[in-house]
Amino acid sequence: MNSNSAKYSKMIKDEAIRLGFMQCGIAKAEFLEDEAPRLEKWLNNNYHGEMAYMENHFDKRLDPRLLVDDSKSVISLTLNYFPEEQQTDPDAPKISKYAYGTDYHLVIKDKLFQLLNFISEEIGEVSGRAFVDSAPVLDRAWAKRAGIGWIGKNSNLISKKSGSFFFLAELIVDLDLQYDNAFETDHCGTCTKCIDACPTEAILSPFIIDAKKCISYLTIELREEIPSTFNDKMDNWMFGCDICQDVCPWNRFSAPHSEPQFQPNEKLLNMKREDWLDITEDVFKSIFKNSAVKRTKFKGLTRNIDFIKKLPDN
Repeated sequence: MNSNSAKYSKMIKDEAIRLGFMQCGIAKAEFLEDEAPRLEKWLNNNYHGEMAYMENHFDKRLDPRLLVDDSKSVISLTLNYFPEEQQTDPDAPKISKYAYGTDYHLVIKDKLFQLLNFISEEIGEVSGRAFVDSAPVLDRAWAKRAGIGWIGKNSNLISKKSGSFFFLAELIVDLDLQYDNAFETDHCGTCTKCIDACPTEAILSPFIIDAKKCISYLTIELREEIPSTFNDKMDNWMFGCDICQDVCPWNRFSAPHSEPQFQPNEKLLNMKREDWLDITEDVFKSIFKNSAVKRTKFKGLTRNIDFIKKLPDN
């Protein structure tokens, strides 16, 4: 670590907050020794289902130095997405809160590139890459190492300051910085609210998720028909699921975000149940023009709606 590491770290953190990030922590770029056997076991148990990409680049997922040559630091950042308003019709098929506004990949990538440019302009030429959950980076492990929070029983990263309704992103750079202390304490205690509340029993045990049972996986990642075993267990979710976060006591600290691009489309919030059941492709394209929901495509969303509308209590 050079003599300027502390100064550079403060500059980067200050700029990150100015750009709208909620938290910023820094960890040393090194091999994730503890995570290696956990990831291997999870994959061997086929808990990733059809997400074959999780099997790719195993070594790179565990060592950021294979992603950025001579990398020294992993800068972890969080961006709040907790909305002030939610869907108005309690009987309408539900969309996860993270997908209310503009696709987070677009919003965060732009902020990361601004931060990377700031580093190059203010500190000097730095080699680095920006990552937003679409590359082989174990976001939660790095955020924990960077002191941002701990990994809850639902496998989400939880912050004492703000709960868990935030996105994670990273800059991996070849710059020596001052490293934060890893977050070692688990503040979930004996609470099992997330495990108890999951209608599909996707949380097999603390920290172990069978993605094949997760409503988010079933409504977004799964390309085939949703298995009939989930007929009465989807809780009216048509894209993603927030149950294990909604019941988490730490999310009483969630405050509405201040990111204009995450402001929800009013049409989306005000659509009635009947509107969703009769949605056309033109309406889909209009409402979800720059949304993460586009990932499931019109065909995928209507598949989900058709599946949950069959439920006897809907």
